[in-house]
Amino acid sequence: MDAFLISTGVVALAEIGDKTQLLSFILAAKFRRPWPICLGILVATLLNHGVAGALGAWITTLLDPQMLRWGLGVSFLAMAAWILVPDRFDESEAKFARLGVFGTTVVAFFLAEMGDKTQIATVALAAQYHAFVAVVLGTTLGMMLANVPAVVLGDRIAHRMPVRLVHSIAAAVFALLGVATLAGAGERFGF
Repeated sequence: MDAFLISTGVVALAEIGDKTQLLSFILAAKFRRPWPICLGILVATLLNHGVAGALGAWITTLLDPQMLRWGLGVSFLAMAAWILVPDRFDESEAKFARLGVFGTTVVAFFLAEMGDKTQIATVALAAQYHAFVAVVLGTTLGMMLANVPAVVLGDRIAHRMPVRLVHSIAAAVFALLGVATLAGAGERFGF
C-alpha cells in the first residue's frame, strides 16, 4: 500500500506545472472535449508508466542491493532538485490533430512523457518498492489527479495554483525518499 500511496502523491505533486499538465491545458483549449482527452491521458500514462515500471523492476535484477540502494537514493535526491526546474512546453508535442481528439492526446501525451520527471520517478519508485502494479497504478492515478482538473476546469484553475509551493512539497518528498533510502530504509526489500 505504501508503494501505491507514495507513487500517487509524489507524481500528483510533481505533475503540477509540468509540461504534460501544460499539454492538458492546451488540448482542452484546442478540442473542448474533456472526456476523450482524459481517456487519452489515461491510456498514454498506463502505457508509458508501464514501460517505466518494467524498467525499474528490471534494474533491480541487474544491481547488487548496496549499489541499488545508493543509485536509488541519489536518484531521488536528483529528482528533488529537478522538480524545482520549471518545464517548458514544445508546441510540436500537440500537433497530431488528424488522429482525432483521443488519438492526438494518446500520442502527444505519450511522447511528452518520454524522459519526463514523472516517468523517471516511476522507474525509481518501481525499483525502490518492488511493486510494479502498485507503482504503475499509483503514478497513473497521480497523473490523472493532476491532469483531469486541468482538462475539465482549464483556465479557471491554471492561474490559481501555487505551482512553486506544490513543487517545493514534491521536492521535499523526493528528498526525504532519497535520504531514507540512503539511510537504509529499503533494507526490508533487500537493498
